[in-house]
Amino acid sequence: MTQADKNFIETCKEIIEHGYSSEGTGVRTRWQDGTEANYFSIVGVTNKYDVEKEFPMITLRNNTKTVMNSIDELLWIWQKKSNNIHDLHSHIWDQWANEDGSLGKTYGYQLGKKYKFKTKDGIKEMDQVDYVLYLLTHDQASRRIMTNMFNHEELKDMNLEPCAYGTQWLVKNGKLHLILNQRSQDMLAANGWNTMQYAALMHMFAQCAGLKVGTLTHNIGDCHIYDRHIPLVKQLIEAKPMDVTPRLIIKNPTKNFYEFKVEDFEVEGYDYNKEVKIGKFPVAI
Repeated sequence: MTQADKNFIETCKEIIEHGYSSEGTGVRTRWQDGTEANYFSIVGVTNKYDVEKEFPMITLRNNTKTVMNSIDELLWIWQKKSNNIHDLHSHIWDQWANEDGSLGKTYGYQLGKKYKFKTKDGIKEMDQVDYVLYLLTHDQASRRIMTNMFNHEELKDMNLEPCAYGTQWLVKNGKLHLILNQRSQDMLAANGWNTMQYAALMHMFAQCAGLKVGTLTHNIGDCHIYDRHIPLVKQLIEAKPMDVTPRLIIKNPTKNFYEFKVEDFEVEGYDYNKEVKIGKFPVAI
């Protein structure tokens, strides 16, 4: 099994066996029929992946198409710095968009805002993405290579506050390591999605900076499984994982982050349990 399988199975078992129930707490989320979308959750989960060893893909179900959709969303946020669903190829954000397609001042909008940063070369004005890229090239020893999309001043202007909101990048012995902080995660819908897309971002940033990829540490504040997802999750964690080592291949040799496209990526060495077919499942909004 992959490390992604192991982390997913262990975390889901912990939630099912020991998780807190949200019933009676006045949850915000609803199912499409209008009923409360309650869940079971645990607090403070940390999962770690050695991205140099393997690309973090779950083999308990098919993630072949999911990985490319997750990279597309990642590029939409970090490269296009967009908050408009018309710039995104999938429809995962449609329910939160206004009539113009905007999600408000969230995700890409926050990464695209320009600030004046103190650098070794003096004060430079740039956005958070370019700041990370600058430091990975010019100041690899820095312990301040960070981004934050949870802007309290503008939370009121966001249709949905960022879930994966913060990163810290660290370079050690020629390897790029990433700490990803996430306030809340739906294990069935988003766990594999977030780890794959940020592992892909590590590969892109490492290539741009002439580094190898290291570890991805994923910190999750509220880690949960929705009540209607429990039977599906049980089916997954009881399934047989595959003995494979997935690797992400980038076919574009560019060192310019803004030149990457979804079609530049492919995964080698991946397989999945073809007996597991959970189909389309309800998503809480």
